[in-house]
Amino acid sequence: MAKKESTISNMVLTLFIVTLVSGASLGFIYEVTKGPIEKAMRTKKNMAIKKVLPDFTNSPVENANSAYMDGDTLYVYKAMENTDTVGLAIETFTPDGFSGMIKLMVGFLPDGTIYDIAVLQHKETPGLGDKMATLDFRKQFQGQHPNTFNLQVKKDGGDVDAITASTITSRAFCDAVQRAYEQYKKEQTHEPAN
Repeated sequence: MAKKESTISNMVLTLFIVTLVSGASLGFIYEVTKGPIEKAMRTKKNMAIKKVLPDFTNSPVENANSAYMDGDTLYVYKAMENTDTVGLAIETFTPDGFSGMIKLMVGFLPDGTIYDIAVLQHKETPGLGDKMATLDFRKQFQGQHPNTFNLQVKKDGGDVDAITASTITSRAFCDAVQRAYEQYKKEQTHEPAN
């Protein structure tokens, strides 16, 4: 078999074919995995909403609202028991964690009281900052109303007991909860009177 001569046109053609096959393969894999990934994300969000709110009968993820705040997006999920609102779950964030972005799901009862909080995403230090996801830390927020419970760590004059050796993470957690409460108040001004 005769050896082909290396010319610029042969190299460009070979590179084009490799790029075309690679791109088509990536596109195919993306299309195949897109549906299952979206389903898994919806399931994860539904589980977080169920964790932070009382029982409900609707599917809050299907009718989510979004709001742009402080350079990112908050998502608001309204939970209903038949025709009654049982609460709002607000997917919130803070870029101020010790290791960057923290995302939370904060559940508010109709009167604004915090029902519970779930940590969705973080990169905090294992054994220190990641303690924000434990019930021991989150419990101090349960049943509290942000109008009367100062969402700052005690070191800053607030009501929150910071995680030992993780004040930055604790402050960031409070920041995300406060951001969720600000959005909760905005949502209440848009509610029709019953």
